[in-house]
Amino acid sequence: MKILLVAIDAKFIHTNLAVHSLRSYSGQYKDYIHVAQYSINHSKEEIFRGIYLHKADIVAFSCYIWNIDMVLSIIESLKKVDPKVKIWFGGPEVSYNPRDYLLKYKELDGIVIGEGEQTFYELIEYYLGIRQNLDNILGIAYKNSARRHTLAGKIEDTTWQTAPRNFMSLDDIPFAYPDIDSLKNKIIYYESSRGCPYSCSYCLSSAHQGVRYRSMDLVKSELKRFLDYKVRQVKFVDRTFNCNRERALEIWRYIKEEDNGITNFHFEITADLLSDEELETLASLRPGLIQLEIGVQTTNHDTMKAIKRKVDFTKLSANVKHIRKTGNIHQHLDLIAGLPLEGFTSFEKSFQDVYQLKPDQLQLGFLKVLKGSLIEEECKKHGIVYNNEPPYEVLYTKHLTYDEIIELKGICDMVEVYYNSGQFVYSIEYLEHYFDSPMKLYASLYHYYDKNRLYELAHSRLRRYEILLEFFKDMNELKDMVSNYEFNDGMSKDDKREENVLVFKEILLFDLCLREALRKRPDYVGAPISYQSYRLICDKHKVNRSKIHIEKFVYDVLESSKQGKAIKRECVILFDYDKRNPITNSANFYVLNE
Repeated sequence: MKILLVAIDAKFIHTNLAVHSLRSYSGQYKDYIHVAQYSINHSKEEIFRGIYLHKADIVAFSCYIWNIDMVLSIIESLKKVDPKVKIWFGGPEVSYNPRDYLLKYKELDGIVIGEGEQTFYELIEYYLGIRQNLDNILGIAYKNSARRHTLAGKIEDTTWQTAPRNFMSLDDIPFAYPDIDSLKNKIIYYESSRGCPYSCSYCLSSAHQGVRYRSMDLVKSELKRFLDYKVRQVKFVDRTFNCNRERALEIWRYIKEEDNGITNFHFEITADLLSDEELETLASLRPGLIQLEIGVQTTNHDTMKAIKRKVDFTKLSANVKHIRKTGNIHQHLDLIAGLPLEGFTSFEKSFQDVYQLKPDQLQLGFLKVLKGSLIEEECKKHGIVYNNEPPYEVLYTKHLTYDEIIELKGICDMVEVYYNSGQFVYSIEYLEHYFDSPMKLYASLYHYYDKNRLYELAHSRLRRYEILLEFFKDMNELKDMVSNYEFNDGMSKDDKREENVLVFKEILLFDLCLREALRKRPDYVGAPISYQSYRLICDKHKVNRSKIHIEKFVYDVLESSKQGKAIKRECVILFDYDKRNPITNSANFYVLNE
């Protein structure tokens, strides 16, 4: 017998913890089991062909909102070419409405509900003939071969669902990655706990309260294996990693002691829980050793109450600013649009509140009404209307129209390109001075892209700089855009607008040089520094010309960006690409003269 566990992940570089955990737990049966990993970027034909060629007796899919459509399409074809194959599903997308899936999709034989390790183990024994009946396996739904006539006269499969399985001890699950060598260059997903102490209504964790932990000795031994193999990144999937303060501290101190200088660890935390001791420990870590994902979701108190979320935003802000000041940890902050009681104006305030914390990344998500979540039951109460198909994303609410959702999606796209990329830091800082709020800047960018049909084209990174310059020129032509700025003696508004463009070109050039030396010089910048001057500077400062870049600026780009106005002060700046900021990946730079 051959069993194939199939994972279709969001990206090729990801690992699917679920299928590896199932295989690892299968113990003496694991030689029957093979793992096939794909990403949603593979074509359906590629995945279907790969699965078929395994010639498995049982094919089991790990199902999520991002891959379920692909999975359903594949099983339809798979059953046609191999009618005898048994097809099973598992995962959060199918655990809360298994009967619906079983009745709708004739190709499907059964579903593992919830926590699957022990259940899947017993399922293997059933197909090996060791267990006689499926109805003795807890935590599954399956089709009975018997069929019955409905009152409407239609023939319908009879489905059976067994009693739920009790939660297991996490220490009973073996290490999920015994073949870790093959995953060295991938992002490794890892869990040291299951469950969450909170009950946020939009999250599946609201369905089950409480947290279970893997013993610290096991966690440390497994983290040591990741460190020894120098894996690229370990991403903890613990829902609220720092809900147990002493445990979080012990793990952070352990990875500090065992740091290999390469591996990065990702943690999802609640930042308002951080103590002074934790902040001190975090400040002592190597730059780039860890990164933090912090879910803010909203700063509207009524919305927080409606979704049963408790966050002290004042404390959270203070802790995020403290970590940012230390400068050694990448911080990723999240917001969710479409939550109860939050309209467009309220969301703009939430955006402003989080944006002023200057996270390294600001993720704008949209409410997804997940099956089994508490908010699914409260949609009528809050006027939430969402797509019936995965990922069940909000269309509109009592407080947010679909037109406003479209606007926010455009803003989200612009934040992704011009903020989260980290490639336009000083250019965006300069532009912010021209708008009443940060969100209005990104809304204006979105409308510029939309008006000029720029969404229809693929753009290189250099082209994004050119578009930003064109956008600025366009808005700079509007007379009221310069009315609130100081003018130099005798300078007209037209002269001021022209100077605004000149300084913005230099700020764009500075942002561009922070990432890489210019092989192809943009058309909008002036001539480079002379070869003779370049060589003299390199010799004077004893630097390798192949690892640096030098530019001469007419304006003080740093201060001009900070103040939002042209400050004339000639300087030469050296960019060192051999020494990059481990958080931003930008080159170190040195002002050689002012």
